Amino acid sequence: MTPVEGRLRTRAVRLGPRSLAALCLVSAVGVAGFGWPLFADPTSQVAAHAQDAPWLFAGLLVLLVAVVTATISESGLGPKAVAMLGVLAATGAALRPIGAGTAGIEPMFFLMVLSGRVLGPGFGFVLGSVTMFSSALLTGGVGPWLPFQMLAMGWFTMGAGLLPGPDRLRGRGELALLAAYGFCAAFAYGTVMNLAGWPFMGALASNVAFDPHADVTANLARFLAYCVATSLGWDLGRAVVTVALTLTLGATLLKALRRATRRAAFETPVTFEPR
Repeated sequence: MTPVEGRLRTRAVRLGPRSLAALCLVSAVGVAGFGWPLFADPTSQVAAHAQDAPWLFAGLLVLLVAVVTATISESGLGPKAVAMLGVLAATGAALRPIGAGTAGIEPMFFLMVLSGRVLGPGFGFVLGSVTMFSSALLTGGVGPWLPFQMLAMGWFTMGAGLLPGPDRLRGRGELALLAAYGFCAAFAYGTVMNLAGWPFMGALASNVAFDPHADVTANLARFLAYCVATSLGWDLGRAVVTVALTLTLGATLLKALRRATRRAAFETPVTFEPR
């Protein structure tokens, strides 16, 4: 097997044109679903239905995430990749409750970063979405926020697969890159999830709540104040835990994941020899 073939076989899913188109579609709708409070015109019908819009976007995201997962699966999610997906998703779902309610101690994010790095962006998106869905079933965290969590975690894990040097960068340089990404992405995840719930606040906290009649500058200031007041400590804890686990356990887990993907040889068809 040549080095090029070896690199290809460590990608459980290769994104084709259909998969990329579906992924871009769901991402565009997701950006609209997360960001509409900051960009909707105060006089528009969307702003007039501030309490309804998140529910509508959540329902649409359920369908679109399912379409993307199915499309990516059709492009090459074979039985070996499905087995790997099941193991990693189950592990991630089991890790999530460990730090539930404890200052952002969420080791699941560390696993998602390293898995996305080794297995690529296509597998990463599916893994992030499936893991969040599985963990929600395990912890009872099913609600209108779940589609947003699935999409955000899919982006989080996919982003690790898009980092530079997947076939060349190794050692401390790679760990530093993954730690830096995990730190920034942990804050990004918390921020976009804040956007999903922020419009529901209504008049409960007037100084930081979304105001459908205010312009984007005023609402942005309110949103930043909301993030600082409600989630900054949690996001910082998530980021620090992700960095610490990446730097201490990352090398070992990366070797294990790469060894598993080489042995799986995802793109080698499964054949049965006659007896």
